[in-house]
Amino acid sequence: MNKTDQKFRKSYRQFNKIVTISLLAGILVVSSFLIFLVFNPEPGFVTFSILNEDQEMQDYPTNATIGDNISFYVGVDNNLGRNLTFNIKILKGDNITVMNETGTYNAVLNNTIGNYTINNREIWLSEKLDISFYTTGVGILIVELYEIPQIDTEKFFDLLYLRLNITS
Repeated sequence: MNKTDQKFRKSYRQFNKIVTISLLAGILVVSSFLIFLVFNPEPGFVTFSILNEDQEMQDYPTNATIGDNISFYVGVDNNLGRNLTFNIKILKGDNITVMNETGTYNAVLNNTIGNYTINNREIWLSEKLDISFYTTGVGILIVELYEIPQIDTEKFFDLLYLRLNITS
């Protein structure tokens, strides 16, 4: 055997070791990722929506006159991986209304509908709802979703709103 053959065999063995180590590292990385996915699934979510009077998420009213009925629907789509018990609060707001991740302040409660329970991957749609404003200026239709984890307990979940220009 000449020196060239010996060098070739030595480099071939080194190459085999590198490939083997790389394959084992790849298998370890992929296995770790799969184990992570199994034990840490994606978090569930709820889709909460306001629909116009045609039950669509488009062409919302932006203007209304005092006393006009503004018709809308509310939808809840449960993808939490468990049942969801909830209620909906309909509020009216104006220029001084504050809305944030904990709820609404300086708004007037117009209606509460609820204590509904829907299964995972189930969609709930309200009956047609109406609201009217009786002062000019900015009017805000606010819809709050509350989860009811236990009897006589409610936990703020989310809010949606439509800002309207109210004229006489």
